[in-house]
Parts: sequence; C-alpha cells; structure tokens
Amino acid sequence: MKNDNIKEVTIDDSGRLCIFPEIEKFIYIYRTATEVHWDNKGMFLYSPKPREWSYLDWYKHIINVVKNECYCNLSLTKNTLFTNIAEILKKEILAL
Repeated sequence: MKNDNIKEVTIDDSGRLCIFPEIEKFIYIYRTATEVHWDNKGMFLYSPKPREWSYLDWYKHIINVVKNECYCNLSLTKNTLFTNIAEILKKEILAL
C-alpha cells in the first residue's frame, strides 16, 4: 500500500469538497463508480456538492475509496492547509 500526505483540504466555489494529495494522482478513480472524482488540471480529488451527506461524510468516503480502491493511505500532516473550511469541520476532520 502506498502512502501520501494531504497538502490541502478545501471547499471550492461550486461547493465540492476537494482534497489535494502531495504526490499521487488518481486519474482513474472515476472507474470506482463511487462519486469520487479526480481533477487532472488542478490535481485534486473531489466530491459532488453534498446532498444527503455532510462534508465530513464525503471526506471519510474519499479517504476510504482511495484506500480500498487505489491502495493508498492519505494522511493529514501538521502542514495540511484547510481553506474555506469551517472551524467545526476542520476539528471534526482532525479528530478522525
């Protein structure tokens, strides 16, 4: 299993949760049919804008899909940036 750090977690202008890995690319993650996608131009994973699920649910889902389908552990570090993320959500993510 590969390991990679998360350099940034953000919610973009479209309302999508975006996770930027430091090194790994997941260009074929759409094949998992899990609603987790890869933006090849921006180099990040993203969810659709939440409907029934919360942003925390989507964060956990993305991390699990990457782990179980792409065999890569994504980890937060002390250098991970949280951009456009409410403080309560940041605390919830850090507590996982």
